[in-house]
Amino acid sequence: MRAIALSLPLALTAGMAASAAAQDRSADNAVTQAEDAFGYSVGRETLGIYNAGSVRGFSPTAAGNVRIDGLYFDPTFDLSGLLTESTSVKVGLSAQGYPFAAPSGIVDNALRRPGDKAGASVVANGDSFGTAAIEVTGSTALGTGLSLGYGVNLGRTGFPDGTNNINHSEAVALRWKPAPGIELLPFAARFDDYNDEAGPFYIAAGDFLPPVPTKHRFRGPDWADFRLIAATQGLLTSVAAGRNWVVRLGVFRSTFTQREGYFNLLTDVEPDGSANRVLVADPPLHQRSLSGELRVTHSIPDGPRLHVFHLSLRERDLHSEYGGFDVLDLGPTTIYAEDASVKPAAFAFGPISRERVRQDTLGLAYNGRWRNVGELGLGLSKARYRKTTDLPGLAPILGKDDPWLYNVNAALALSRAVSLYAGYARGLEESGTAPPNAANRNAPLPAILTAQKDAGLRWALTGKIKLVAGVFELSKPYFGFDAGQTFRQVGSIRNRGVEFSLSGPLTPRLDLVAGGVVLDARVERDAQATGTIGRRPVGVAKHLFNVNLNWRTPWIEGLALDASLLERGAMPATTDNSLEIVGRQIVNLGARYSFKVAGKAVTARIQVYNVLDQYGLVSGGPGLYRTNQPRSVNGFLAVDF
Repeated sequence: MRAIALSLPLALTAGMAASAAAQDRSADNAVTQAEDAFGYSVGRETLGIYNAGSVRGFSPTAAGNVRIDGLYFDPTFDLSGLLTESTSVKVGLSAQGYPFAAPSGIVDNALRRPGDKAGASVVANGDSFGTAAIEVTGSTALGTGLSLGYGVNLGRTGFPDGTNNINHSEAVALRWKPAPGIELLPFAARFDDYNDEAGPFYIAAGDFLPPVPTKHRFRGPDWADFRLIAATQGLLTSVAAGRNWVVRLGVFRSTFTQREGYFNLLTDVEPDGSANRVLVADPPLHQRSLSGELRVTHSIPDGPRLHVFHLSLRERDLHSEYGGFDVLDLGPTTIYAEDASVKPAAFAFGPISRERVRQDTLGLAYNGRWRNVGELGLGLSKARYRKTTDLPGLAPILGKDDPWLYNVNAALALSRAVSLYAGYARGLEESGTAPPNAANRNAPLPAILTAQKDAGLRWALTGKIKLVAGVFELSKPYFGFDAGQTFRQVGSIRNRGVEFSLSGPLTPRLDLVAGGVVLDARVERDAQATGTIGRRPVGVAKHLFNVNLNWRTPWIEGLALDASLLERGAMPATTDNSLEIVGRQIVNLGARYSFKVAGKAVTARIQVYNVLDQYGLVSGGPGLYRTNQPRSVNGFLAVDF
């Protein structure tokens, strides 16, 4: 258990000062920077057994468990990489100390703060799919306590299924410290996506998997291109309001505008590849979310103990549009044939459905830390949830819930090297949206009450190598297709599992980040559900292991070799569990060379992804399939100025 030497306001101020230095992009290395194997990304590198869309069999992003510097954030689109220093997944012991624990895990984005000195990084990247992009990020001092950060990215992205797009993004942040203990950080970012071709999805004609299509070959329709705009604006404020008091405020606005959108579907696919092509065209749709958190924190030092109290108010106001789509039957084809259809002069869009969600949550949390003894966390919140749905031709539908939410977790230090932990959390979480092949396509699903129990240990095997291992159980309502192809709640799901992370330097030159999860996921069918509901949830693998190594060679100074292995077990492909997608082993090999030119740090990076070319189908939802990424080569060149 780490020592407690600082009062909380001083600790927060120290953390901000450390993060204020501009992070050079040439130093990005997920293996050497990750604290554990539960999920970490920095720059263009990602590792771990979990990610923002999948933790212990669920999606923390869909559940609404995203944070910016620990404060509540409700995104309608991913936060721009130009704004983020890194992103971490927090579960189990790695989430210890986070007030108001979330059952589906937490995705925490560390904001990139402008540095106190002028500096910039230029990164050019590309891959064998045709990607080519250039990014510039940097910061400059504008005066005492005032600095500006900026970022621009322009490129063409090639995707594994043969589609591509053109995109550009911009970001700006201002960091102002008008007085000691006070920091204001307004920021904004925008992402524009053009000519983004709608890649194919496949639905088999019977109780079998579709044949695997040709690698990296898009066969149309080439006129069905996405056009979207995503933007985020926000303000982070921190004030040390007297001794041992800190007031933090995060206010965020996230918008997503889809000017054109399509769903390219090959239905009734036979074993010989024959199929019927259906295109679903969406009208212009818009989402807007206002969210944020006001948190007042008071710490009470007590010798070797530290008592920390948090009073928090979280707010969310989400406006969503969906529906109104037009379905075009483009007729018989094969998965290997080029599409020769012509874009219609106009689409027959229907009326749009609208939904508004308002949620406020008032909570009180306590975290007590006793040096070399243990840690205790308690949280109690009262949520007020209101959802208004306006469907065409119907009166508004009001849904509401006012649940009590709570969590308790504790850690006990058995020795300086070994700590045990256990926790329980009850939360109110979102369920995402219906998949694109559902009768209620893209419709927001209802909010649900969820629960999680977990326990485990942290063991410092050496001074720098640490093992975290634990068990967990999560329970939630389960959504699937009924007999009418409507995606709705059809039962409940209980996920039990064992997870571990082993990380640290094995030698002065060799770093390891390895982790795994073995999952027993079970579905309990509702009595009123229609259709066949299998015992296992769709798209959830029985196990997943991830091993990452980074070796700094002794032969050439600055040259490092790396390797990673991702081994995923089989997973059900349909709600009735009649089909299964086989497991897959993905091996990646890479190298990076760091050197200096005219005193400027430079890193050249190359990686071969999926060396064994394990190529095949992946789940896009119940009975819906896409393909995974085949073997490819990617790389980048980063220069710090």
